[in-house]
Amino acid sequence: MSEVARPRMLRAGDGPVSTWNVPNLITIARIVLVPVFVVLLAADGGRDGALRWAAAVLFVVAIATDGIDGHIARSRGLVTDLGKILDPIADKALTGAALVMLSVLGELPVWVTALILLREVGITVFRFAVLRTRVIPASRGGKLKTVLQSVAITLALLPLATLVGSWIDVVDVVLMAAALVVTVVTGVQYLIDDRRANRS
Repeated sequence: MSEVARPRMLRAGDGPVSTWNVPNLITIARIVLVPVFVVLLAADGGRDGALRWAAAVLFVVAIATDGIDGHIARSRGLVTDLGKILDPIADKALTGAALVMLSVLGELPVWVTALILLREVGITVFRFAVLRTRVIPASRGGKLKTVLQSVAITLALLPLATLVGSWIDVVDVVLMAAALVVTVVTGVQYLIDDRRANRS
């Protein structure tokens, strides 16, 4: 008598990955939260009230999901082409909206926002342009850039000066300056490394 085959749990690679999986839905949710964040920050109008706190917390929660959806996608074999496209768009939309709003509120020089956005949009477009022939992976410097931007923007959004003192503003200026420098340097480095790789 033959043994009855036991059912086996599905594993990564057993079948096609659904586009509408958990990581992609988290990424889409991050994009949807961008206009909500902008409305909250604009409604506060620089008064550092409850709406400002709500916007800051929303930013922190949204930016934290970046690591979560990436981890889930890689660990469970749920990486999709849609996710590869949406993830950087979600990140740039969120940080870009925050930088623009801080400049609109007069809390961040416009040239700083313009320079960071120029680098971010430029490198993202470049990555998509060469995607058919090669993939440009995130470098350590690029990851450091993301962390510095996230922390600097978070401190800029949170009205902490009234709670802990004006020294926190100095810390944020230093972090934002570091984020700006690393952002520009890594952007140039991406182009240099890619050119060297094509020559080899």
